[in-house]
Amino acid sequence: MADPQEDTKQQDPMKRDKPDVVEKTDAEESVPVSDDAGAVDQAPLIEDVSADVAPVVSEFMDQAAQQNEAAAEAVPDVKNKPGSYISFEHVYKSFDGFVVLEDVSFCVLPGETLCILGRSGVGKSVSLQMLMGFLKPDSGIIRVAGESICGYNETQMQEIRRKVTMVFQNGALFDSISVGENVAFPLRERGDLAEDQILQVVKGLLEMVGVAGMEDVLPSDLSTGMKRSVAIARALASQPEAVLYDEPTTMVDPLMAHLLGNLIERLKQQLHLTSIVVTHDMRFAKKLADRVVFLHGGKAHFFGTMEEMERSDDPILQEFLALDELVMPA
Repeated sequence: MADPQEDTKQQDPMKRDKPDVVEKTDAEESVPVSDDAGAVDQAPLIEDVSADVAPVVSEFMDQAAQQNEAAAEAVPDVKNKPGSYISFEHVYKSFDGFVVLEDVSFCVLPGETLCILGRSGVGKSVSLQMLMGFLKPDSGIIRVAGESICGYNETQMQEIRRKVTMVFQNGALFDSISVGENVAFPLRERGDLAEDQILQVVKGLLEMVGVAGMEDVLPSDLSTGMKRSVAIARALASQPEAVLYDEPTTMVDPLMAHLLGNLIERLKQQLHLTSIVVTHDMRFAKKLADRVVFLHGGKAHFFGTMEEMERSDDPILQEFLALDELVMPA
């Protein structure tokens, strides 16, 4: 494979009164999806926010967008070409002799969305965990914002996690505190906003991700899709430069998958976020991906655009695409 650089994210809060009916399945929230459900709503996210909190939330979002633009410009060029915000360079990872990743290379440009595809157990989520520093590669180089992070200690990785946050499959919310307190957590850690501003930003972010008015609800009372939305709101509260999404559409109904995909794309466009999305959902990947990496047999079997993948006559790619059509008919 060519060198990728040459290709183009307490327990003890007070209990609160909760709405009488909150818990529901994503299927119960479903409505028929129109034929143009694949289209992405490009309306400004701030339009989804109540007027009483819009000024503070708008300033917060503008600050995030400007920060991300500056971060993109700060990534050094490589051989007179735009440098990558994230890159894997000849990365190896095994567990007890079982090889998960072998000589894997790929990159993500600033503001780009990369989808990691492949069957179960091929190292998609392992790749995200190494980016976050939860796992270390056996060899190779992983770079974030131009920095090689493989030898970083926990203190150094905490600085990286201020730039790159992760939306886990299960949401990884604090179960013992409310939705609002979950989203406020990174804002309070930052320490640069007054309490009334924090509450306004929390309200606005929850409205933005489609779970308005859920501040006082506990995560255990939410559906899977709602938990994912709250997890995205909490990620945005940290004003990251990049977001990693681990299987965001797993165990959610098609409408929620569409809403999540629409949200991820709008965040990318309006906040200039760099994103990596691990998914098995080809329609979701087609909607979001600037480029894809397909993991197979421990290797990056393909790295390029979705169109290039679909045009390829490689038998392994064609088998994967054919099986996806059988499992997820149009």
